[in-house]
Amino acid sequence: MRLTYDHVRAEGLVKLYGRTRALAGVDLELHPGVTVIEGPNGSGKSTLLQILALMARPTDGALRFGPHDARRHRHVLRRSIGVLAHASFLYPDLSGAENLRFFGGLAGVEDARVDTLRERFGIGRFGERPVRTYSRGQAQRVALARALLAQPRTLLLDEPSTGLDVAGVRRLREAIAHERDRGAIVVVITHDRAFAKALDATRVKLARGRRA
Repeated sequence: MRLTYDHVRAEGLVKLYGRTRALAGVDLELHPGVTVIEGPNGSGKSTLLQILALMARPTDGALRFGPHDARRHRHVLRRSIGVLAHASFLYPDLSGAENLRFFGGLAGVEDARVDTLRERFGIGRFGERPVRTYSRGQAQRVALARALLAQPRTLLLDEPSTGLDVAGVRRLREAIAHERDRGAIVVVITHDRAFAKALDATRVKLARGRRA
């Protein structure tokens, strides 16, 4: 079962870690297209992304995916979300290809989809080696492919250009444009201003856990 929705709305999101207030009441509405979230280190960007990914629960506030309350439907909604975080979520002793086939199997994705993504991100011969032998850029390419396996309704990318060479960044931009064109809600956190500018995206700025 996959729930459908055409927007994501966050209202008054607060996140506390002990006495540290990572988010201090963030309101945000996301629609199909690309949104870049900007702000200095410690502004709450990654915390916001983790909450949108349903990997963390807010201390206060509401999060809805269209008509669906994230608190009630979190397990079903997760199936519609693709995430690239700081951790790759790849099994290090499996090859990149084995990781993609494994996660594709969990998502009910056919091998043809895995092959398409391997080609899109240039995951060639290195994709047969264990992930623990990869460079940062190689792991990032496989992690991007993993995030896209199930053609997510919402795609959340945290510093996706990290470790990528020029060709890798070009493939990444093309992939983001493809997801935008098929109607996905794409959220990108990046410190790379040139990369952000090339995305032609809506921009949201955070500072000290609030909209700036």
